[in-house]
Amino acid sequence: MIFHLAGRLDAQTQESLLNAARQAHEAGAKFLLFDLQNLEMLTSAGLGALHNIYKLFTSHEEADAWERAHSGEVYKSPYFKLAGASSNVYYVLSVAGFLRNIPIYPTLDEALKSFS
Repeated sequence: MIFHLAGRLDAQTQESLLNAARQAHEAGAKFLLFDLQNLEMLTSAGLGALHNIYKLFTSHEEADAWERAHSGEVYKSPYFKLAGASSNVYYVLSVAGFLRNIPIYPTLDEALKSFS
């Protein structure tokens, strides 16, 4: 499932994104990719939404098991990924620590190929 985000991800838009992600998950989507190419601004409320979506699409038990088996290595979710972030959005994601566990790709095509 691909979500193409545009404009702002902030307090006014985060709830609708969360609802859409929940609906996709409940409908059986196992993988979610956010195309951030047209996302202009990401605020702390938007980061909160991304965090909740990460938790929704990533099994806590699987992440813990992976980290136990790969001591000292960082778990990267194979289920939730990002692509095409502008330098400003990338900076916010990086400073907030989101890129530690959520893979990000320069282009949508590269992100799509990573699922295979």
